[in-house]
Amino acid sequence: MNNNEMKLEFDAISENEGFARVAVAAFITPLNPTLEEINDVKTAVSEAVTNAIIHGYEEKGGKITIRCHISGDFLTLIVEDKGKGIEDIDKAMEPLFTTRPDMDRSGMGFAFMEAFMDNLEVESKPGEGCRIIMEKKLGLSPWIEQEEETVRESIHSR
Repeated sequence: MNNNEMKLEFDAISENEGFARVAVAAFITPLNPTLEEINDVKTAVSEAVTNAIIHGYEEKGGKITIRCHISGDFLTLIVEDKGKGIEDIDKAMEPLFTTRPDMDRSGMGFAFMEAFMDNLEVESKPGEGCRIIMEKKLGLSPWIEQEEETVRESIHSR
């Protein structure tokens, strides 16, 4: 069973949202995830990071920490900020709820995270920041080995 961990800390600016997506996607590649699984994880990371930038820090800067832990074929992803926190987590997790209607925000961040990951937990206290914990079982499909074997058989049969 493979275990692996990663920790990233970066400035809470919108330019780093893409970096966070790519870093996490690269980290999970040894699990041989499907393209759909990679896109699911990247979308969840984008939503969590964007929430921290826009809502947690209200675009005034700060630090975002991402921790990834792989155990076997299971990914645990934690996105954390030390921003203003969430007053009412249940309300914040309702689809279409947003604290920034002035920005044409859809209010679907948590709904997307919940849809694209297998498990979602949100921990937050006003004034202390927010921690989003997401989990997903990933790939480990043996298609590469099978494909390599098929190619070897094909080459030897010529």
